[in-house]
Order: sequence, then C-alpha cells, then structure tokens
Amino acid sequence: MAMPSPSYTITMRVEVPASQRATSMLVAAVAEAGGAVMGVDIAHSTTTKLVVDVTCDTVDAEHGERIVEALNALEGVRVLKMSDSTFLLHLGGKIEVNAKVPLKTRRDLSRAYTPGVARVCLAIAEKPEDARRLTIKRNTVAVVTDGTAVLGLGDIGPAAALPVMEGKAALFKQFANVDAWPVCLDTKDTEEIISIVKALAPVYGGVNLEDISAPRCFEIEARLREELDIPVFHDDQHGTAIVVLAALLNALKVVDKKMEDVRIVVSGVGAAGSAIIKLLKAQGARNIIGFDRHGALHRGVGNGDPHRSWIIEHTNPDQLTGSLREGLVGADVFIGVSAGNILTGADVARMAEGAIVFALANPTPEVDPIEAGQTAAVVATGRSDYPNQINNVLAFPGLFRGLLDAGASHISDEMLRVAAVAIAEVVSPEELNSAFVIPGVFDHRVAEAVAEAVRAEAEKYLAEQAGAAEEAVTA
Repeated sequence: MAMPSPSYTITMRVEVPASQRATSMLVAAVAEAGGAVMGVDIAHSTTTKLVVDVTCDTVDAEHGERIVEALNALEGVRVLKMSDSTFLLHLGGKIEVNAKVPLKTRRDLSRAYTPGVARVCLAIAEKPEDARRLTIKRNTVAVVTDGTAVLGLGDIGPAAALPVMEGKAALFKQFANVDAWPVCLDTKDTEEIISIVKALAPVYGGVNLEDISAPRCFEIEARLREELDIPVFHDDQHGTAIVVLAALLNALKVVDKKMEDVRIVVSGVGAAGSAIIKLLKAQGARNIIGFDRHGALHRGVGNGDPHRSWIIEHTNPDQLTGSLREGLVGADVFIGVSAGNILTGADVARMAEGAIVFALANPTPEVDPIEAGQTAAVVATGRSDYPNQINNVLAFPGLFRGLLDAGASHISDEMLRVAAVAIAEVVSPEELNSAFVIPGVFDHRVAEAVAEAVRAEAEKYLAEQAGAAEEAVTA
C-alpha cells in the first residue's frame, strides 16, 4: 500500500468552532483519512471561530481531495483553501542569477561594463583560452535536454522538462557550488541538437546531457565529446553507472566476494544499462549477462544497434540463453534498470547465497525490496524510503566540480571509475553494513571526495596529453 509522501504535501486552511478539542479533531480526521499530519498552526482566532492551517503528507493528488472532503464532512468545519506545497515551491522557478560583484557606483559600472569590459573582451579575443579564467565559463555547466525521456514520464517536451532541469541546476549549486543552467531544446533532431549545443558551448565549462531518449542519446553524446573542447557527460548513463559501481564495491565487501568472481545479471540494456556494464568491466567484472525484454543477449541474437552489439561481444562469456528468471538462478548480483514488478521474492531466492539485488526502476522497483530482502544479503533501490538509495546526486556535482577545477576538456572512463571508488570509500569500514553500502545524499564528504579524485585524474590526463603533443612536435 502506498504511503504518504512529501511529494504530495498539502496545507489546508480550515475554519472550526472555537473549542479545546478543535485541533485534535482535525488531526484525528486527517489520520483516519490516511494522511500524515506534519503541522497544525492557528492562523486566526475569534471568540467563536478558529482558522487553522493543517499541513499533511498525502499519497497522491486524489488522496488530498479526499482528505478535504473528510474535513468538510465534519460538523461546523469548513475548508477555506487547500494549497499544494510542491506547486508552491515551484512558483516562479527554483533558481535565479545573482551578481557576484557590487554595482553601486559609476566606478563599479565602468569596470564591470562599458568602457572597462572592452579591455577584457580584447584580451579573450587575443587569447581565447582566457575565457575560462575571466568569465563564468570556469564554473558553469549547461543542463541540456530535449524532454524526450524525462524521469518516468517519457516524452513530455522541453517546457514540461524545465522543472526537472531547474532542480538539477539547484543540486549542482547546493552540493558542489557549480553554476548550472537549464537548456531545454524544442527539437528532437539529433543533428540540430548537436549543432545547437556546439553553438552555445563558448559560455560553458561543461555539458550535462539529461533525459534524452535512447538510442539518440548515444550519438549525441559521442559526437559532442568528439567535437567540443569541454567535458560532455550524459548523467542518465554515466551518473547511474558511477553510483551503481560505488554501491556494488561496498556490497561485495559485505558479502565477502570479489568483482572478478561474481556473476552479474543486468536487466535493461538501454542508456543506463549499457554504461553500467562498461564501467563494471572497467573495474574488473568478468561475468556479466545483459537481458532485454526478450531474454539474454548472446552471440546468436542479431542486432544492428552498435551499443547492443558491443554488449553481445563483451559479455556473457558462457553464452547463456533464456529468460531473466532463468538467468537469475545462481547469480551473485542482480542490477535492474528496466521496469517495475518483473520479479518476485521467489526469483531472488534462487540466486546464490549472499545475493546482491539492486532494483533501480522508479518509482516501482523490479522486485519488492521487502520480499527481496528475505533472502538477499544486500538490497538497494532508487527510492528514498528504503535503505541504500542509488541516487545520481552522489556523482554529478562532485564530478563536474573536479572537471571544472582541472580545466578539463574531456571525460575519460578512468575519471568515471575513480569517481565511483571515491564515493565507495566515503563509507568507512566501521560504518559499512548491509543497510549502508552507499553514503547518504546529504553527506558533504561525497562531493568533496569525488571532486578531488576526478580533479587529480583529469590533471593527470591533461599532463599526458601535453606530453604526447610535445613528443609529436619534437619527432
């Protein structure tokens, strides 16, 4: 049964008769209707009436309406107004631009704008790389989407995607002091998206691609990485892969197994699944089997998709065939990035002893976490109401902080891998247990650790590139 959630918090302004038991009557009625009361405040009082603000979490929008009806049915009670806290939070947007310098005198203006700014413009024109040092480029990321694969909502378009991109920008700022801005594009044309992002790139120190449907997201990312001189990161792929690897590194410690020895089943071979498989292999995993809705990927499966072809060529060493349920028998690890309720607790029970289950489909996991936990040693989900939440916010803020600090022009697979290791290492041996294999999303140590690891690797990469260029010149 669904539980009340902060996503559906409502506040009702209610008029009630003035009495000792007025507020307790309201609390009891809300609880009886299934709401979770978060606060009760008296807004106004007369000798005969009280106006009370009742805030409660509900299951969904319809549940909120039912609670209003339940209060209105009470004798002498009238709901004057109901507000949805989530919508109130979004009024006017969630982010804004603030000036970093004072603009209070003519002297301030003459330096920040005309005529003084012309000197800085000419300096950048003469030496374009100084844009990183003298403009917002050094700390700014574009959050780019076309609105075709938003959360669990699908193709809802760029305007409807904007609240998500605003939220992403807010997370960048909150967790790593990175200035990010939503760029929602009103086109689904791959070439047009690539062209637009290339055209706006001079403003930004990095690009975070978000919620672009597969397989178009693969080509867009690959082309932009090749054609731009700033890092390009597709969070739905690589952010998910980083956090999954981090959690798996610690989960394997809990069950005392090694990455190179375990058999890993991955359900879902789209954007996230493909990136997870590649990053696990980079960490030393040798026995991974990918499954789509038709069953195991193996060399007998014909496919024109180059990403699936790569998975077919580099996974499933024993060339197993059959369904996901069949492939799960005896497996050590299950990673789901597919669809909800496709497995049962009985399926998990057929896995190896000390099984690890990452059921990451949202909002409904591939298997009920409570059922899975009856036999699995470690269970993780993408949800915040169960232990071990796999959340991309653990990866992307620190990753970009490190890239920007290094002045990176590229993201390598090794940068992704060290980011995952850094997240895992935030959980100390004294903290590690089956319900805590991944740090909490508000742990400030995470972004700091990821940023430092990525910065060091990016600087190493830049030094190697500079050395190779120097050798080519002398040769």
